[in-house]
Amino acid sequence: LWTHLPLDEVAAKVRRFFFYYSINRHKMTVITPSYHAENYSPDDNRFDLRQFLYDAGWSRQFASIAKRVKDFTEKERKSAL
Repeated sequence: LWTHLPLDEVAAKVRRFFFYYSINRHKMTVITPSYHAENYSPDDNRFDLRQFLYDAGWSRQFASIAKRVKDFTEKERKSAL
C-alpha cells in the first residue's frame, strides 16, 4: 500500500491515527440537541455497543508495532548485505 514511505514513517502514522482516534472517539457518541427535534430517527445510537472510552496510550499495541518495525528493518539490513 504505502510503498513510497519508509516503514517507520508508516508506523508513526498508524500510531498517530490511533492516538487521535482514542482521544476523540467519545465525541462520536454525543447527539446534539438539534438532532432530537425530529420525532422519528432512523439511527438513535441505542444499538451501538462499541467502546467509546479508550486508553490513549495503547502501550501493548504500540510496543508491538515498534517490535515489528525493528524486526523488518533488521531483516532488510541482513538481506541487503
